[in-house]
Amino acid sequence: MAEHGFRKWIITITVIMASLLELIDTTIVNVALPQIMGNLGATLEDAGWLVTGYAVANVIILPMSGWLGDRFGRKNYFLASILIFTLASYLCGQATTLTELIMFRLLQGLAGGGLLSTAQAILMETWPREEIGMATALFGLGAVVGPTIGPTIGGYIVENSNWPYIFYVNIPVGAIAAFLVSMFVRESPQFAKGKPIDWWGILLLATGVGSLQVVLEKGETEDWFSTPYIAVLTLTTILSVIGFVWRELSTDHPVVDFRILKDRSFAIGIVTSFALGFALYGSVFIFPVFCQNLLHFTALQTGLIMLPSGVATIVCMPFVGTMLKKGVPAQFMATGGFILFFIFCWMLSNSTLESGTGDFFWPLIIRGIGMAILFVPLTTLAVQGLQGKQIGQGTGLNNMMRQLGGSFGVAILTTLIHLKSAAVRNVLIGFINPYNPAYTQQRDGQIRLAQSQGHSLAEATQMSNGIMEGNVIKQTMLVTYDNMYMIIGVFVLAAIPVIFLQKFKKKPVIVTDAH
Repeated sequence: MAEHGFRKWIITITVIMASLLELIDTTIVNVALPQIMGNLGATLEDAGWLVTGYAVANVIILPMSGWLGDRFGRKNYFLASILIFTLASYLCGQATTLTELIMFRLLQGLAGGGLLSTAQAILMETWPREEIGMATALFGLGAVVGPTIGPTIGGYIVENSNWPYIFYVNIPVGAIAAFLVSMFVRESPQFAKGKPIDWWGILLLATGVGSLQVVLEKGETEDWFSTPYIAVLTLTTILSVIGFVWRELSTDHPVVDFRILKDRSFAIGIVTSFALGFALYGSVFIFPVFCQNLLHFTALQTGLIMLPSGVATIVCMPFVGTMLKKGVPAQFMATGGFILFFIFCWMLSNSTLESGTGDFFWPLIIRGIGMAILFVPLTTLAVQGLQGKQIGQGTGLNNMMRQLGGSFGVAILTTLIHLKSAAVRNVLIGFINPYNPAYTQQRDGQIRLAQSQGHSLAEATQMSNGIMEGNVIKQTMLVTYDNMYMIIGVFVLAAIPVIFLQKFKKKPVIVTDAH
């Protein structure tokens, strides 16, 4: 039942607050890993499971969140997710070993997966159907801005305090959100209450999606299928997913109802959500690495550089919602968003080793506007035909596909960086030979400079070789990262034709609110 007036807005603020908790925590931990490693005596590989574990737990719960809301009641499930997430955040801050921290991060991820889709479902039921575009826009504030500002918040906390506080900051926000949910959110029908539980479906889902997420997160660092456990998990993924789809289509009470894929707009919408996740998380992955590894920015500096992008998204979201409410076709707006995102990628593909903060301002502003124009129309198109219990199922699947798009994006980009950097290095090394005048001139100049500072010829030659090697590494990574931006850009352009396979929605009839 749609709400009106004060109640509508307090529920909106509450669910956005709760979803921001989950989304910020997907990236806030990344910048704190070095400090956590030093404090708990862990290797980078071991500490990486703090990110992987959270993502695995998250993506397992996302498609189940609709069923869990139907079984226990959406309000009850949402409230429980907030409380468990808040408790897990406290336990993470109190952890004294890496094993404890990973376990509590898993619990945090399980609770966080319930926050995201349930928040969106509550928001869609709170707002009138003719204003669904505005509701999606407000939800998008958290979905897009959260991963962007996570590194900024994390960088600030790490530079000014200790790593446990990246978890403790969740506690007051979680407490307030839990109170507001208990006071203002109405209970929804418990469609699945008393019905048989699809235990086989839950097992196959957890096994298949969890294995896939681990393969995507760890595949590159483990040299993919040359590592036995990656190969085993890949086979497990294939068999479990096939078994899960067969199970869900053959049981009367599925944990994930694939029958909603009969809705053409939703079926195509999860494909475009995958593309959105690829672009969103892929760019959030590449840009900080580029800034910190090549330009030597600190984590906080990098986060602050990305902040204008989040601000641009915040400013544009309500405008996009208003345009959708007025009947502007979502397909046209999403196309504009993809084009803006391509422009952002093209501009950053021309970065150099001399690029400074000012060079990134306008590209990131364009990215922020593009994400606002993308997220709202794509989500609106996907869920526009869903009703009743389909809303919870649909938002869960849609959010899972966006998360998987991000995971695939990071995995693919990481692999391409490895392959491309090797190819670029081979090309650059070819120019370092005594028959290249540019090389010999630069080498001789470096040797003479070193000799003038009192070094022997052998020492000077060794120093020159070291300088050349450093230059090759920098230029290799620069060309590689620039190429990655263009790969993301081409990917989003390729997604544009898919949007127009979805149904065009007629201009809604605006109902005057009598309250």
